[in-house]
Amino acid sequence: MAKKVGKRYKEIKEKIDSEKLYTIKEASALLKELKSTKFDESVEVSMNLGVDPRHADQMIRGSVVLPHGTGKKIRIAVFARGAKADEARKAGADIVGAEDLVADIKAGKIDFDITVATPDAMGLVGQIGRILGPKGLMPNPKTGTVTMDVTKAIGNLKAGQVNFRVDKKGNMHAGVAKASFTAEQIDENITDFVKAINKQKPASAKGRYVKSASLSLTMSPAIKLDLAVLADIK
Repeated sequence: MAKKVGKRYKEIKEKIDSEKLYTIKEASALLKELKSTKFDESVEVSMNLGVDPRHADQMIRGSVVLPHGTGKKIRIAVFARGAKADEARKAGADIVGAEDLVADIKAGKIDFDITVATPDAMGLVGQIGRILGPKGLMPNPKTGTVTMDVTKAIGNLKAGQVNFRVDKKGNMHAGVAKASFTAEQIDENITDFVKAINKQKPASAKGRYVKSASLSLTMSPAIKLDLAVLADIK
């Protein structure tokens, strides 16, 4: 079985010019030729930024609502009480709670992909920070997931909001589309994602901001992107 997968991977890799730096439009079109599985693979973007996240002003973190969504169905948990809890349910949240939701999470029941919280509920969320934090599930004001406007937050997430954050080495990874999307939809989603990253460029960052970037499908080799083209996306 491994030999068959290896052969398939090699055939896919031969379609990519390893010496070429692709524009987003070229890479998006090429991705459509790389699909090799029965499931709908994710289109993933990987970047390395020339920042030092140890400095607060160089911690690149934010969100962007992609024009064509991510193609992924997400389950949203909302920490809220009273009228805001009712608003969250009406807006389409999958799980809504307060102390009861905290108890479920402490018991190991984490049946959601992302969290939203009203500011007054963050004291509760703090009790389970050690559980949610390592899983990347903590709500945060910078991504619009700590807010009193829970309707807007839920709407954005269901419309295709992608949250991003660099790790301690300046790496960033995100799923931005599906292989079933058209090349144009993939192109537009990635372009908007890069635009959001470029807007976050800190004034204190020295040298090249985007040091490397590539696109791939879940089961495909990476396609290297032309950094000069990315730098011009505003």
